[in-house]
Amino acid sequence: MALKYLPIHFFSAYFALMKIDSLKLALAVRHAGGFAAAARDAGIDPSLVSRSIGALESELGFRLFSRNTRRLTVTDAGTAFLDRIAPLLDEMDSALADAASDQQGTPVGRVRLTASVAFGQMWLMPRVPELRDRFPEISLDLVLSDAIIDLVGDPVDLALRLGPLADSSLVGRTLFVVRHRVVATPAYLSRNECPRDPQDLAHHDCVLLPLQGYQSLWKFRRTGTRSETPVAVSGKLVVSSPLALHQAAQAGLGPALLPDWMISSDLNGGGLIDLFPDHDVTATAFDTSATLLYADRSAARPAVRAVADFLTEAARGC
Repeated sequence: MALKYLPIHFFSAYFALMKIDSLKLALAVRHAGGFAAAARDAGIDPSLVSRSIGALESELGFRLFSRNTRRLTVTDAGTAFLDRIAPLLDEMDSALADAASDQQGTPVGRVRLTASVAFGQMWLMPRVPELRDRFPEISLDLVLSDAIIDLVGDPVDLALRLGPLADSSLVGRTLFVVRHRVVATPAYLSRNECPRDPQDLAHHDCVLLPLQGYQSLWKFRRTGTRSETPVAVSGKLVVSSPLALHQAAQAGLGPALLPDWMISSDLNGGGLIDLFPDHDVTATAFDTSATLLYADRSAARPAVRAVADFLTEAARGC
């Protein structure tokens, strides 16, 4: 019988016979791409990883990994086995965390949360100290990446996403509406004529992102109306990072299109000026949102629910 079709009680028997740590270590090796990397992540000696995987393979009777001097790959049998045990180990960890939460009356366990690099640094990180103070028994793994991480296939519980949602299999909470502003510093405006109409941006050297729309065409509409006006923009400085774009705007290098969640303190402190306060503006679509996403199975854990509720509460002032 092919390994992928073995019944669940087969794997239950192995859980009774094998060390759970060895199984988790095998998953860590696959995720890290090698013994040394997995050992480094776990803070243990690489030889311990090698011995543990070797003993596990001897018990299983087949190889999980194919290794040579240059690289390590997962065997077909290893892929089938690890794919089956990953959700079982995850469920076991969740059950232990839930039991601890019920016994202590406070959320306990590890929550893995992903967000884009810019949103994670500018919006999420300032709220982490309060989250840690409120839930000291929750361990938090923050995965800040501009890649779209699969909440179903990867070990991630919650995702903070910006813009329209493409995956309807996930449960979502809208945190707040994302609005953009065209901003510049007082120093820049002292050297250049202040634009009074969005079309005046044609005469300004804007700072741009190399993304569709952001680099060439911004859309405006007067607040409270639905009629859109496209405005062509150009500039000699194009930066690939939203964080660097923010820094360029702060340095007075030109008008920039930035979201409220990134520039609220700049606007309140006067470091940046909203050039068109009576307009909504976007490079993609109006009325987009910041959304908290999770898979149904993750939301059942008390620790995940606690983090989700905290972030929902924190977003109410945005």
